[in-house]
Amino acid sequence: MARTDSPHRWYLFDYGNVISTAPTPQDWDLLAESVGVDRLQEPTSAYWRHRGAYDAGSLTSDEYWSLVSGRRIGPARSAWLDVLDANQWSHLNLETLDVLEDLDARGERLAVLSNMPAAMAVQFAGAPWTRLFRHSFFSSSLRLVKPAPAIFDRVLAELQAAPGQVTFVDDSPANIAAAKGMGIRGLLFEPSSDLSRLLAEGLAVSPAFQE
Repeated sequence: MARTDSPHRWYLFDYGNVISTAPTPQDWDLLAESVGVDRLQEPTSAYWRHRGAYDAGSLTSDEYWSLVSGRRIGPARSAWLDVLDANQWSHLNLETLDVLEDLDARGERLAVLSNMPAAMAVQFAGAPWTRLFRHSFFSSSLRLVKPAPAIFDRVLAELQAAPGQVTFVDDSPANIAAAKGMGIRGLLFEPSSDLSRLLAEGLAVSPAFQE
């Protein structure tokens, strides 16, 4: 993989469907059975309709799962649903992990930026994959969600980096478009992507990093 010598370059990664793989049908079935609502994985389901507000920290766990289920859900049950939800998003992409570990071993600066509810971020805290990242940015703590430009402003400020010094990898075209609109180098990740090649080609076609 090509490498520049700028000490200020950052690699910024999304979590879901990049570091992790998508939930399996069995995962969705288990969550649906516990929630009492079928086909939660469908884009029009209440799980996704209210997910932006949950990711942004605008809803508590009780409020979110009550909206998803269509009935009042108390703290004990909502905590269990949070566990099931985190578990289904915890299947890691081993090929991505190999690339991340290679980047880390070479001293590259890594950060993660994910739309993630607070309960899930807490459950993942301390997981081995988190140790690869110098900074972890989660929407629920920032009170902002991708693709809002403001979330990228916050990340750039924390990293003390110019947009052109950041390479951002995400599976959402909308998030990539927003990042590119701010001058960040955006690379769209797909299930079939060869991440090493994607990063190398992204650097090869990009202008040299500026100090």
